[in-house]
Amino acid sequence: MVEPVPEKLDFPKEEEKILAIWKEIDAFKTSLKQSKGKPRYAFYDGPPFATGLPHYGHILAGTIKDIVTRFAHQSGFHVDRKFGWDCHGLPVEYEIDKSLGIKGPEDVAKIGIAEYNRQCRSIVMRYASQWELIVNRLGRWIDFENDYKTLYPWFMESVWWVFKQLFDKGFVYRGFKVMPFSTGCHTPLSNFEANQNYKDVNDPAVIISFPLVKDPNVKLIAWTTTPWTLPSNLALCVNPKMTYVKVEDQATGSVYILMEARLVALYKNESEYKVIEKMVGSALFGLKYIPVFNYFESLKETAFKVLTDTYVTDDSGTGVVHQAPYFGADDYRVCLANNVFKKDGIPICPVDASGKFTSDVTDFQGMYVKDADKHICKHLKQNNRLVHQSTTKHNYPFCWRSDTPLIYKAVPSWFIRVENITDKLLENNAQCYWVPDFIKEKRFANWLRDAHDWAVSRNRYWGTPIPIWVSEDLEEIVCIGSIDELAQLSGVRVTDLHRESVDDITIPSRMGKGVLRRIPEVFDCWFESGAMPYAQLHYPFENKKEFEEGFPADFIAEGIDQTRGWFYTLLVLSTGLFGKPPFKNLIVNGLVLASDGQKMSKRKKNYPDPMEIISQYGADALRLYLINSPVVRAENLRFQSNGVRDILKDVFLPWYNAYRFLIQNIIRLEKEESATFSYKDEDLGSSSNIMDQWILSSMQSLLQFVKQEMHGYKLYTVVPKLVRFVELLTNWYVRSNRKRLKGDGGLEDCQKALQTLFSVIFTITRTMAPFTPFLTEQMYQNLRRIIPHLQSDDCRSIHYLMLPQPKESLINVKIEKAVSRMQTVIELARVIRDRKTMPTKYPLPELVVIHKDPEYLADVVSLQSYVTDELNVRNVTTSSDKVKYGVKLRAEPDHVALGKRLKGDFKKMMAAIQKLTDVQVEDFISSGSIQLMGHVLKTGDIRVIYQFGKENSQYEAHTDNDVLVLLDVTPDQSMLDEGVAREVVNRIQKLRKKVGVADEVTVYYDVRGSDNYLRDITEKHGSNISSNIKSPFKQHPIPPSDIIINETMQLKGSELELTLVRGHEESTNGPMCKYLNVQIRSNGLLTGEFCCLCCRRDFVLCGPGTDMLGT
Repeated sequence: MVEPVPEKLDFPKEEEKILAIWKEIDAFKTSLKQSKGKPRYAFYDGPPFATGLPHYGHILAGTIKDIVTRFAHQSGFHVDRKFGWDCHGLPVEYEIDKSLGIKGPEDVAKIGIAEYNRQCRSIVMRYASQWELIVNRLGRWIDFENDYKTLYPWFMESVWWVFKQLFDKGFVYRGFKVMPFSTGCHTPLSNFEANQNYKDVNDPAVIISFPLVKDPNVKLIAWTTTPWTLPSNLALCVNPKMTYVKVEDQATGSVYILMEARLVALYKNESEYKVIEKMVGSALFGLKYIPVFNYFESLKETAFKVLTDTYVTDDSGTGVVHQAPYFGADDYRVCLANNVFKKDGIPICPVDASGKFTSDVTDFQGMYVKDADKHICKHLKQNNRLVHQSTTKHNYPFCWRSDTPLIYKAVPSWFIRVENITDKLLENNAQCYWVPDFIKEKRFANWLRDAHDWAVSRNRYWGTPIPIWVSEDLEEIVCIGSIDELAQLSGVRVTDLHRESVDDITIPSRMGKGVLRRIPEVFDCWFESGAMPYAQLHYPFENKKEFEEGFPADFIAEGIDQTRGWFYTLLVLSTGLFGKPPFKNLIVNGLVLASDGQKMSKRKKNYPDPMEIISQYGADALRLYLINSPVVRAENLRFQSNGVRDILKDVFLPWYNAYRFLIQNIIRLEKEESATFSYKDEDLGSSSNIMDQWILSSMQSLLQFVKQEMHGYKLYTVVPKLVRFVELLTNWYVRSNRKRLKGDGGLEDCQKALQTLFSVIFTITRTMAPFTPFLTEQMYQNLRRIIPHLQSDDCRSIHYLMLPQPKESLINVKIEKAVSRMQTVIELARVIRDRKTMPTKYPLPELVVIHKDPEYLADVVSLQSYVTDELNVRNVTTSSDKVKYGVKLRAEPDHVALGKRLKGDFKKMMAAIQKLTDVQVEDFISSGSIQLMGHVLKTGDIRVIYQFGKENSQYEAHTDNDVLVLLDVTPDQSMLDEGVAREVVNRIQKLRKKVGVADEVTVYYDVRGSDNYLRDITEKHGSNISSNIKSPFKQHPIPPSDIIINETMQLKGSELELTLVRGHEESTNGPMCKYLNVQIRSNGLLTGEFCCLCCRRDFVLCGPGTDMLGT
């Protein structure tokens, strides 16, 4: 027997009860035991940092992962789900640097690497318990006990193995490279790290003069937004193919050389300068100039000259670019190619790891480069080298961790060759299935095509040490791939692989160079996360078979920001190691932003705490809100807490109420009809009721659709269909079959309706289980009581069941189409009622449905009774001839849309649109466009207006550009009276709902006022009112009774007093009550005390032949 269901449900509290059930039955582990031996479905979970709490981005990605892996499990696969933690790198180090006041490498040297790393280790899992709590509270099933952490020695050993494989294949080299450099974290960053945090900033924009050595009166002028790089200037660069001009400045008399196309950078009009000479850029090659600063005068033989390269463009600056080769990638390339400096020479890089000038730059020594800008500009002005100064607003990269401006700086790094495997990367990417695919084809493929060699070394401490030991002259290099190999070569066996454990280990040279020492760098933490498919299993040292069966992964998912992060590093490493892609299927989600479209920020507090949202609305509501949004199509979502509330209001409450209505009527059936409800799957389809057939068919069609689309990982098509089906179930099936489900059509019809509703609710609950795991579990625990084979331990959770398979025999496309057409007609007519503010309570004379297809009209006729009930119309008429009803089409322009677009031509276009004939407008409706005055106009540009002749002026029209409906909006007096009677019914039902009365009541009323209209209505329609409220409806006075509520309200100019009294006060000589509970009060057989189940009143049977007397 099912349990009664409360009218109101506290969704968050119910979810906590479900969590307790899952804990009691160890649901997740049990499900894994049940699926052991089934085909394996491999899933990789990208490791988050545990130094902060989960935000909505984590919750979104985690929800997508949970849905897909639950769906795979319930589709017959065994799905291991192992949680991972990213424990190394800048996020941890930055926290320690802040807490210990560490400003640079010298501060770390003071406390020692061992102590520094001990501090890092102490905070690395600071929020791990909160992560586990939040992830579990969200209903995500994932294994925290058998997790992987990038700090585990066995994980780090596999990372060493990965690097050794690449080293042996020739992928690894050491070189100087200009890279994004974080002065806040004192380390270079990879290109994809540098792309994570751009901001709009105002920087100085200065034009500087460089007098020619052979004629100091002639000056090349260059533009820069980084004055701090000028002390390191070694050359100037021009485009060899573009035209340059020598001009005389009319205001100062100075002679400048700049690109002709960039004269606008300095002059507003031609009168401000005089052209002396024109030349192509190549003619300037080799010209020597006087440097701005003399810090590197020792290089004057090879430096301080004009170079040429086509990277110089005509879209900004002066067309003359100043070259500081150790602070710009193009500068480095051009100067190196022209022998301005030697590759193995002393770097001209007078900026330290903290972004401060070194002693080479005596005037600004110890000054942070960005702070030095204004002092350098002052120096330029004092020395007559500053031609023009302003500011420019541009997009500039900031460190994703320290939030400090990045600089570009040449540093010695260890690289993985990527540029020479670009074609293979693209080929492997083509084998992967991405959702949505445009990210794969455009954003990611473009990134791969332009991929640079990957700098994997970081000048840091808390990370996996790069396993390279070198001689002092760097000529002998040994790469270590395992703990055993290190022990064999060094004689030292370690149990931990962090710097404090391996930095002091030396390896004897095989080339007579003394001992080899480990290089000081550690791995970029992205290298570790890219190695997780191997390292999470300690491959190849253990679990070879498990790895080989699960590689490539069947599925991964993360945010769009990972296209240049985790997705990229996974692909580079798998391509380098095995020549194949690391995953088969990938879902990319967009970013979750604050409600104002800004990035979510803890500092700004511009978003609600996720746990507050969960405690207010529940995890299911948050999950469904996120995945039923554009964010699953890799678009951005502006998070609105009201959106989560609306999921509760518009989806869960109607769904729950339909479930509650089912349970109520199953219980009613057993009590009132003494009939036991038992669900029989084989009986489905036996009902002749068209709405039963429709909802069953729609359910099976939905199952087919879900199966097909989930196979394609298209959550963005699946979830809206599931939500739409809940709306169809509640607003169409249950609403139109309430009387049948309550037994008004007889016992057999009631049982068929209940069988149908039970089947559909049970099926949609099972189908929705991966998406909303809590609510479905809550319903299942009650529904399973009816089904005998679900009583075993193997069926204790809905998540143990396999997903329902579609029953094709129940699918009837014709019925689905017919009901869809009926719904369209009803919805169009409702729009007319809303437009005319005519509530459905008030009957209307006629609905006319006009369509050219006879089958369409026949479908509407077959469902006419539902149309009349839903719309409260007396008659439904169908026709294929709109002319018969005097309908003419007229067109008007949309003033807003066309006014903006056409501007001066709008008036002419308006006249042309208004002259369109009925036939032309009809053609426009069917085709969706029309050409007028050389413009193509579409649906949003023209408003179609329906006009009627005087003889048909009672109609209002509406269309969806397929079917046209006309609604007669002129009710007669009897219809208006009936509408008022329905208003009375509505007031009574609201009163019952207000006090939550489910028991039988009698309604007493009194009408007061000078107008007798309302009194006449209540008397004339009293029996109909009584029938609708299923209770006696009687005039005052009220006999001595148990009054529940009494209220007086205004209606139609009169006062209507309504009183609800407990029990049915029938004015009949028949039995007072239908059912009695009997409890014998004395030893006599014919005396007893009775309680009525309906009204809870006590009665006494006094003796033979006596009536029951109410006590």
